[in-house]
Amino acid sequence: MSATILVVDDEQSILDSLEGILSDEGYEVIKALSGPEALKKIQETIPDLILLDIWMPEMDGIETLIKIKEEYPALQVVMMSGHGTIETAVKATKLGAYDFIEKPLSLEKLLLSINNALDYYRLAQEVSLLKEKQKKRYTITGHSPAI
Repeated sequence: MSATILVVDDEQSILDSLEGILSDEGYEVIKALSGPEALKKIQETIPDLILLDIWMPEMDGIETLIKIKEEYPALQVVMMSGHGTIETAVKATKLGAYDFIEKPLSLEKLLLSINNALDYYRLAQEVSLLKEKQKKRYTITGHSPAI
């Protein structure tokens, strides 16, 4: 099963380029030109990963990240920016972004970040599932004043 990646950027050329690259790597790609459009697409299909540009009109990437993390805290988000600063990268990471990549994007760095974020997401899901199984397996089944 291939992972689904939502790419959010206000530049159509970047969306198209990333779609081509990621599709060639075997990923299913969903595109959005703005933060509000991204939030709508997430409600339709929850992706495995989001590539999110920081500087966008209407709703910037930081505001979009906050809304995503409020609704879907486990969803992994990799931030992208051509005008990023260390302060912006730190802020995004503190708000729950998995990684921060500067534009122009290095294909090697991008694919490494995507693979690492997807591995982290899968492991987090497995841990959550195992915790649930363990909780169900070792629950107390009776009621007694001594317990």
